[in-house]
Amino acid sequence: MEIIKQFELSKEYLESLRHGIENQDLDFIKESLDGVNEADIAAILDELSLDESIYVLRALEKQVAADILIELDEGNLNKVLRELDNPEIASLIELMDSDDAADLLNLLGEREREEVISNFQDRLKSDQVVDLLRYEEDTAGGIMAKEFIRANKNWNVIQTINEIRRQAENVEKIFSIYVVNNRQQLLGRVSLKKIILAGENTKIEDIYEPEVISVPTYMDQEEVALIMRKYDLESVPVVNAKNKLVGRITVDDILDVVQEEADEDIQAMAGISGDIEESDSVFMITKARLPWLLIGVIGGLMGAKIIGFFEDGLNKYLALASFIPLVAATGGNVGIQASSLIVQSLASKSVFDDTPWQRFVKGTLVALLNGLLLAIFVFLVVVFLYGFEPIFGITVGTALFCVVLLASFMGTVTPLVLNRFGINPAIASGPFITTTNDLLGLAVYFGVAMYLLNL
Repeated sequence: MEIIKQFELSKEYLESLRHGIENQDLDFIKESLDGVNEADIAAILDELSLDESIYVLRALEKQVAADILIELDEGNLNKVLRELDNPEIASLIELMDSDDAADLLNLLGEREREEVISNFQDRLKSDQVVDLLRYEEDTAGGIMAKEFIRANKNWNVIQTINEIRRQAENVEKIFSIYVVNNRQQLLGRVSLKKIILAGENTKIEDIYEPEVISVPTYMDQEEVALIMRKYDLESVPVVNAKNKLVGRITVDDILDVVQEEADEDIQAMAGISGDIEESDSVFMITKARLPWLLIGVIGGLMGAKIIGFFEDGLNKYLALASFIPLVAATGGNVGIQASSLIVQSLASKSVFDDTPWQRFVKGTLVALLNGLLLAIFVFLVVVFLYGFEPIFGITVGTALFCVVLLASFMGTVTPLVLNRFGINPAIASGPFITTTNDLLGLAVYFGVAMYLLNL
């Protein structure tokens, strides 16, 4: 059993490693990193300069270096790949699982990708990777691996065990043995336990389980993740339109998908466009953040225009200005709460989910109750704690009630509409909802004040 060294990155070790690199002490580099998990080594490379990282990678065994590349974040990986020549990249990619190899090749330009593939020494690996490159990246075909173990239904147990031994050389984790016919069409699966306990001459067709959950190559990766989570699967076979077994997706692939989708949603909710890493350049990060910030500034300027429109009313009742932050903050919070719940429900679909109309009705009832309770609370505070006239308390309370209803409506409907048109509904939970509700909230607030206070 391989022992993984528990590793904790320290300034002292980093200084020692840099000293070893400077003195080209290959023995120290290899010994100090021997047994350290590839993910930990990738974290070390994040702290080194590009030249230092390249030196460490070249100092280690090629299999270890290949595993480290898989663990690097995309920004650092791109930088490393630009420093390696094509034959060197090819030699490392050949040591990866086919799905990881395809992901890495997708980071390269088309010409460079072709040159790397032409340097492959393993023709089988080359064919597997090229086959994967033709699928869309966010589909089952795009995330599947070509390394899996299959058994023909006509084989007996001895033939199957021998084939498992042969195929297992290229398969790191064995979850299931998939059973196929002579046309390589998926029929079912058989467990290792059944194979071991069966007699030597027992046919696979007599012991395999025909009930097997599979996914087509074109299925979206999010749907694959939902299926694997629902049925608690460690792996799932992937079939083409003719039900031919073409690959498998393992749970570690799905964890990557879940992390990727979560990162996208978090960035969308924060008003960041594109896939941005902290290691990206200042220009790239600024470019990703600026659009929604600009929209927020424009919204603020429009809000100032709305306030200016009611300038005469503010001069008569200056206290109205004191409650503008209350209205804006409450509307923003209600909108984000409503949209977040809708986005969450859309992300975890079920056949028993409420219809859009049911969601809208439920959201409206919640808003009515919350709005009423908040309006009563604000009225009591404004009149009895701040000492304003009852009519002023009624005005602020009524305006707040209307803003809560409007913000809840926007927060509920906007994600549903965006989802209906195939747009990521998570973007509704960030600056879009906040900016929109600020503008509408101000308009409602002053509209109610004009009506009730006769401004």
